[in-house]
Amino acid sequence: MRSGDKRTTLADVAAEAGVSVALVSIVMRGAPGAGAATRERVQEVAHRLGYQPDSRARLLRSGRSRLLGVVFDVRHPFHHDLLTGLYDAAERAGYQLTLSAVTARRGERTAVGDLLQDRCEAIVLFGGELRSSELASIAARLPVVAMMRGVRRKDVDVVHNDDALGSHQAVDHLVSLGHRRITHIDGDSVHGSVERRTGYQEAMRRHGLDQHIRVIPGGAGEDDGARAAEKLLADPPTAVTVFNDLGATGLLDVLHRNGLRVPGDVSVVGYDDTSLSRLAHIDLTTIAQDVDAMATRAVQRAVERIEGTPTGLRSVIIAPRLVVRGTTGPPAG
Repeated sequence: MRSGDKRTTLADVAAEAGVSVALVSIVMRGAPGAGAATRERVQEVAHRLGYQPDSRARLLRSGRSRLLGVVFDVRHPFHHDLLTGLYDAAERAGYQLTLSAVTARRGERTAVGDLLQDRCEAIVLFGGELRSSELASIAARLPVVAMMRGVRRKDVDVVHNDDALGSHQAVDHLVSLGHRRITHIDGDSVHGSVERRTGYQEAMRRHGLDQHIRVIPGGAGEDDGARAAEKLLADPPTAVTVFNDLGATGLLDVLHRNGLRVPGDVSVVGYDDTSLSRLAHIDLTTIAQDVDAMATRAVQRAVERIEGTPTGLRSVIIAPRLVVRGTTGPPAG
């Protein structure tokens, strides 16, 4: 079927094949009741006309949609990477995804509201701004899996990264290179920022670097990283850990424009291991979240709730890992 053409229906196939719509339906479903010759003719016509069975409509007629609704933020590269993993995990489980985006002008409540009207069987939320009480209200209607945030409610499943451990890994790596003056740019009120900031502080104290603990307010965006970088210029540290990769790119840009070499003058570690960090001109050392493991467990928890067979812990925490690239090295001198 060409783009812009009307969708081919069962009635179109029936008219072309010279049989009833009911008989075409029998053939398309592989049900008994059609002779071999008729079945062959109907299939040939369906193929020639480009007929595609509407599996979603069939599921809705049966009372099922097998749809998992996903709320994600278009501004965050890690969300894009996580979507790839969720599509794979959902396909393995026999489900499909339907997406609702959060943008600068479209909030999470609107995104969730649209999914509630779309016959989803469960909702997966990436991070988000909804309060626990709001999540509980949604969970009273259908299963909810919250990712990249903690929720202290038994009716909401949680799958997230061990954010504090990731910060430990970042600091340990920098200390192993010889750094002592290590600063952290945090994520402000974004979910996970408290844990990553706390992990940084814990690791610095563990290495006896209490006097060098320095936290600069930041955020989740590239502009936030750039603003934080401006505050470092008067007295730059030898190394920086950043809340996420997007903030790290803003930091790198300001450092480069002010003549500071990375990693010669300042080493930088991001967080998330997004596709952005892997670009050749960025080549960012970062903390990788295990996208496949997180996606698999999120879909697993959603399906178990849908089918009434919940097993295991309500909260699943996935360990991250350090990925060393070109933005970290020994301190100068």
